[in-house]
Amino acid sequence: MTPDMLLTFLVLAGAVALFVSEKMPPEVVAMLALAALLTLRLVSTEEALSGFSSPATVTVAAMFVLSAGLQQSGSLNRLGEAIARIRWGWLLALVLMLLTAAVSAFINNTAAVAVFLPLVIAAAVANNLPPSKFLIPLSYAAQFGGVCTLIGTSTNLLVDSMARQAGHAGFTIFEFSQLGILFVAAGTVYMMIARRFLLPDLGVPQQADSGHAGRYVAELLVPGKSGAIGKRGAELLPEDSGDVVLLEVFRARAAVPSPRAAEIAPGDRLLLRGNWNDIEAARRKLKLRHLHVDGEPGEEAEDGEHERVHAEVMVAPGSHLVGHTLASLRFAHMYHARVQGLHRHRLAIRQPLDHVPLAVGDVLLLDAPGSALELMRADPGLVVLGQREQARTSLRRSLLALGILTAVVAVAAAGLMSIVAAAIIGCCMLLLLRVLQPEEAYAAIDWRVVLLLAGVLPLGIALQKSGAAALVADFSIGLVGGFGPVATLAVIYIMTSLLTEVMSNNASAALVVPIAIATAESLGLDSKPFLVAVAFAASTSFATPISYQTNTMVYAAGGYRFSDFVKVGLPLNVIFIVMAVILIPRHFPFSG
Repeated sequence: MTPDMLLTFLVLAGAVALFVSEKMPPEVVAMLALAALLTLRLVSTEEALSGFSSPATVTVAAMFVLSAGLQQSGSLNRLGEAIARIRWGWLLALVLMLLTAAVSAFINNTAAVAVFLPLVIAAAVANNLPPSKFLIPLSYAAQFGGVCTLIGTSTNLLVDSMARQAGHAGFTIFEFSQLGILFVAAGTVYMMIARRFLLPDLGVPQQADSGHAGRYVAELLVPGKSGAIGKRGAELLPEDSGDVVLLEVFRARAAVPSPRAAEIAPGDRLLLRGNWNDIEAARRKLKLRHLHVDGEPGEEAEDGEHERVHAEVMVAPGSHLVGHTLASLRFAHMYHARVQGLHRHRLAIRQPLDHVPLAVGDVLLLDAPGSALELMRADPGLVVLGQREQARTSLRRSLLALGILTAVVAVAAAGLMSIVAAAIIGCCMLLLLRVLQPEEAYAAIDWRVVLLLAGVLPLGIALQKSGAAALVADFSIGLVGGFGPVATLAVIYIMTSLLTEVMSNNASAALVVPIAIATAESLGLDSKPFLVAVAFAASTSFATPISYQTNTMVYAAGGYRFSDFVKVGLPLNVIFIVMAVILIPRHFPFSG
């Protein structure tokens, strides 16, 4: 092992450890790895910066904008509203999955799920069906639909770019399609069975309820005439309070030691956790008051706003809110809405709500005027949940957005120009025809994904350049090479799949692609079947709610448990592994 190999492995190990630990955002880890490679001179300056100019990075950014054109114009809303009219549960699930898969083959799957999510919840509730039977299928369909085309996911584009960078043939826009459609068919059939026997029935939220199956944390003020004054924390909530518990008592913005033994005083702030209806019942009974996000008590309709509504808003993947607190964002002033509760699966919250850093999948329960909801729907960092009327759509903008995306795909498929060139021109047309405003285009790009791609591409270069990828490939061949190329393909697929369950799908692909290429070269085989295995394994991650962004979105919105994804997703992962090992060599022969 050469010094460069050893240093590359050390950088790789550090990056993997940070990716898995989730102590830092994936894009920050990618930038740290890039800085380490530069510092240790494992890549040149030009190679280090090649990720920013990579066709994959530019195309991904452009596809975010093209997806936003469909989303902002209301094209996807029209599709969602059409399927929301279906009254039979099995048919709604089937049409939902097929439509989501078709849409996700051409636009960002996170955008598709963000649009369909509230519509599906509303349709399920309106037809007295549990939303939990539809949301995991929605997420999974977006994933196995994304592998049908080269532009379906950023991972496909990353694998293509790395292959071309290494001097291998890339993929055409529809080269994945025949194989991808088989995966869509198998995944849909499996989910139609799984939704009946494996998916949990978490009940139908009542129309008057929040419409969300989950528990909230709320911070309430004790006013001077509250019935809580003089009571100790342990006796504050009577036995008939239902699902609500006292977490903390804050006095002068500091937590009181032993909140159950503390005597409640005027001006205290109580942190409660539980079912929202039970929290509201306790609030009314004890005459407590809600707080604004900036910590000031709220008054009912104090500003004269009419038709205030309760709405649930989820923090979307790539949102500019992630990592920031409600107070630092001045959320109430920005969106003209009051945060009354926070839902998070891991409800280990022991601090004032306005001091809690927001995370992907957090659901905020808001008191807001109807006009504020339109402002939030226009923000790509938020997803408005619940049974709400969607923003009006523009037929002209919808047709233009759809026409431009179709033209981009057609031109690239015909070979008239590269995908990146067609996508850039498409973005310019959206702006020139005013389908999108420049601010909307900027906001549509998930810069976290762009930075992640730019950072991990040089790591792949270092793995190839130092010989580290070839060393790992030789070791893998030594273990399974005697069983033939199919066994080696299975190892590559399983390796990628396991990494994707615990880290970003793009990061796992960037780590395995150099190994896949080196393995193919060592065996004297075409690299395409191994690259397809990496692309498919990294783009279809079902077994955990944190392994893919769409999983995280429905995890919060559906009130699922972690084990629900394991129970439903693990068998689907196994099915896809078996299909990949059998079908990939048939569609992409080892002999080239």
